[in-house]
Amino acid sequence: MSVSTAAVDPSVCAPLPVLGSNVTVPLVTGGHVTYAALDYAASAPALQRVWDDVAAYAPYYGSVHRGAGYLSQLSTDLFEASRVTVAEFLGCRADDQVVFTRSTTDSLNLLAAALPADCQVFVFETEHHASLLPWRDARVTCLDAPRTPDQAVATLERALAGRDPHGPALVCVTGASNVTGELWPVKELAAAAHAHGARIVLDAAQLAPHHPVDIAELDVDWAAFSGHKLYAPFGSGVLAGRADWLVDADPYLAGGGASRKVARRADGGVDVEWHTTAARHEAGSPNVIGVYSIAAACKALTEAGFDRLVAREQQLVTRVREGLAGVPEVKVLSLFGDDAPRVGVISFVVEGWNSSHFAAALSAEYGIGVRDGLFCAHPLVRTLLGSEPQDPGECGAPEAAPGERSLNAIRVSFGAGTPDEHIDRFLGAVRELVGKGARWTYRTEDGRCVPDRGAAQV
Repeated sequence: MSVSTAAVDPSVCAPLPVLGSNVTVPLVTGGHVTYAALDYAASAPALQRVWDDVAAYAPYYGSVHRGAGYLSQLSTDLFEASRVTVAEFLGCRADDQVVFTRSTTDSLNLLAAALPADCQVFVFETEHHASLLPWRDARVTCLDAPRTPDQAVATLERALAGRDPHGPALVCVTGASNVTGELWPVKELAAAAHAHGARIVLDAAQLAPHHPVDIAELDVDWAAFSGHKLYAPFGSGVLAGRADWLVDADPYLAGGGASRKVARRADGGVDVEWHTTAARHEAGSPNVIGVYSIAAACKALTEAGFDRLVAREQQLVTRVREGLAGVPEVKVLSLFGDDAPRVGVISFVVEGWNSSHFAAALSAEYGIGVRDGLFCAHPLVRTLLGSEPQDPGECGAPEAAPGERSLNAIRVSFGAGTPDEHIDRFLGAVRELVGKGARWTYRTEDGRCVPDRGAAQV
């Protein structure tokens, strides 16, 4: 998969309006500054369009699939129309199902619960925990981190060639790394999986907000993503793809909405006839606002023009990478190398700095929000850092001496709502912190790294 910016003029694409763009936060050094949200990979800010659409619908909120009243009928229509919108956004095939869940994690746990008996799962150690951990009841083969896209395909082919060719198998792979932002060769991995009789699920949590995802074109069997990373809060996610394994499996949750008919037996038991549609795995009252917010985000990104959004984001990626490259103490983490295509997710370490301390200083002294840690991708970050499994470290731990490995990393991430000014402020803050050091000392409080206001200012 590659990012194309041909015939696109990114200068005509302004950041999409998002909530919080005018929020000011206090600085430990005094005064206030407009907050620079650069932690999109964790949760992206809500698009203004999404918020407005939800606010317009809110007075008409009603039960879904459960009422004859006007508001219930309207809400049901809205819910099912949102399913169609998401299917179009993902390029689903005609017989694919779109199941609404709570998140990417929930989606992949749902698929894990629907695996056929004796299914073998192949997953790279580079996966986010949401796609690395759900397969506990299957036979799991964990593949070593590849160092090139071609090596990823070759590694998978070797592993699949040695499996039982008659049993069910599933490959799980990310579309874009939540640590390095690098794009994975999804279409080639799908071809390898299918050539060996396996199926493949795409973790699109970091891909869908930054790049078009077409299930049919990529030829993946399923794709999963979260609304909160797609500029749509309110706690919904999506699992979209082939219906057969989902229909053959017991409902993910048993309850109303998943059942078509329930009857009491003479022996005191209960007979249940379950739905064969997506409703089979959507028991309970649906989160219609969460679902509608995802659909609104899908429409907003599509109407804005993904090519233009991708082109502008690539400008920001280039600016950040070139800016960090100009600071000798900074090491950017990469699996596939500097030339690999990537989205707006970049992780790095700073020589001589504890990463949590550095991230806390960016927030407290500059009003910039980034992420530090192992990013729920512990094996991958440890591989990139060359460190052994251990606690990720705290800001209260001694700072790494020059030349020492950091125990964790810093991640800056951005997207369609990021203004150029936030990128410039981030790069300026990095240069200033590396050159002059933090102006305050920091300590651990309730697991967070915060300014130690009781200590003397540095």
